[in-house]
This record gives sequence, C-alpha cells and structure tokens, in this order.
Amino acid sequence: MAIVSGGIALLAIAELLKLTTHYAVQPLWRPTYSYVSVFFLFVIAAAANRVPLVETTSMIYGLALAAALAPFVFLTIAMHRTELVTGYPAAAASSFAFAYIAIPMALLVQIRQQPAGAILVIFTLLVVWSGDIFAYFVGKAIGRHKMSPEISPNKTWEGAVASVVASVGIGTVWFQNGAAISTWFLQHGLIERRDGMFGLQQPSLLVIILLSAIVNIAAQLGDLVESLIKRGAGVKDSGTILPGHGGMLDRVDALLFVAPWVYVYARWIQPG
Repeated sequence: MAIVSGGIALLAIAELLKLTTHYAVQPLWRPTYSYVSVFFLFVIAAAANRVPLVETTSMIYGLALAAALAPFVFLTIAMHRTELVTGYPAAAASSFAFAYIAIPMALLVQIRQQPAGAILVIFTLLVVWSGDIFAYFVGKAIGRHKMSPEISPNKTWEGAVASVVASVGIGTVWFQNGAAISTWFLQHGLIERRDGMFGLQQPSLLVIILLSAIVNIAAQLGDLVESLIKRGAGVKDSGTILPGHGGMLDRVDALLFVAPWVYVYARWIQPG
C-alpha cells in the first residue's frame, strides 16, 4: 500500500505542477519528484518495519519535518535559476504540492498500520465513493440550488445533502458489520488479527455517524478545492491518465482532505 500510495502521489503531483503552468509558474519538476520519492522511500521503509519511523509519534514528527523542510529545500534550489523572478512561485508550488498531496497519501498508509487499519481504509474509500455517487445522481435528478456555481457549476445543495446521508448510511452499515467482515477477512488469510475490528474496537453509533459525516464533508470540500485550482487554470480535468475519468488528482482529491481526519480517529479516538 505504501508503494501504491507513493506512485499515486507522484502522478497527482505531476498533474498539479502541470496545472501551475497555467498560472504562469515554471515548476521545479525534477527536484519535486526527487523530494517526494525520497520521502516515500522512508514511508515504505517504515511500513516494512525497517526504520524507527514505524512508531506513530516518530512518524508524525517525520511528516512534520519533511513538510517544514520542503520550502527551504525548494527555495535553495530555485536560487540557481537564471530568471530569479520565477524562483519563489516555483518553490511555493512545489511546497504546496508536497503538503497537499504527499502528506495525506502518507497518512493513508499510516491509517492502514493502525489497529483495525484494513477496516478503516475500506471504510474511508466506501464513504467517499458512495457520497460522490449519490451527490452526482441526486444532484442531476432533483438538484436546483447551486452550491458554488463559479467553482463547480454542477454541484448542488440537494446533491450535497444526499451525499452526507449516503455516506452516513454506508459508514454505519460497514462499522456495525465490522466484526463479521473482519472475521471473514481473517479466515481467508487477507488480514492479520490486528488489522480487523473485533470486540471493544466497535465504536458507538453516535461516533460512527459523526465520523462518517465529517469524512463526507471533508471529501466534498476536497473536491471543491481541486475544482478551484482547475477552474483558475481554465481546464476541466487535472489530466488524462484515466480515460473518461480525468486525471489521478481528480480521483484522489477527496481522499487528500479525508485522510487526516480518519487518521486522527484511528490514532487517538478509536476504542479498544
């Protein structure tokens, strides 16, 4: 999962840097790819239990340090440009790309490593996807009130409400059947026992509803933020890597806003 997350992060960052060219920015292509690649090598090594970063607190310090160092690294590299006026915008774009994409994708890996991590990762994906599907179909069928016409003309408040309801419903069903699902996964050798949700790890109904709602709202906000970036750049999709579905950033924009919230739940709130 760490390897896949790193690959997705690099593809999404490539698309984001390409979008910045529409804002008259000349990106630091190779330095950004190199910095993100080295960062994910540490994430992958941590996931494989090969370096001390596997300990949660150390991992958080590692993420914070990488994000804090990024502006200084990219500004130092930008000093060597002939046109100095392009240096700061390029460094800012690279620093933002790292914080916006690489850090949340690394947190998704960390969610997988927490107790009941497998159940939480699938929960995250199901809640985001179900909310997105219901927002689209309900908004298209009965949507009348535009949510943000200048940023995303097709999004409606009716679709947004339907999205929240769907996510809460799917999230509740998933968690309430978490023990049975975990047992099935365990019996078929798909997970280890610590990766599933058993016994005291079952959250209360109120917690499930709140978490599902927060995840959905964060997902919708993430989608709107990416739409803002694309709208400012004057493009419809972030890329063409997925025919008919746009770019990689289009597929993970919601997860980027969701991952930190689910990680907070998994690390500090989850019972058991």
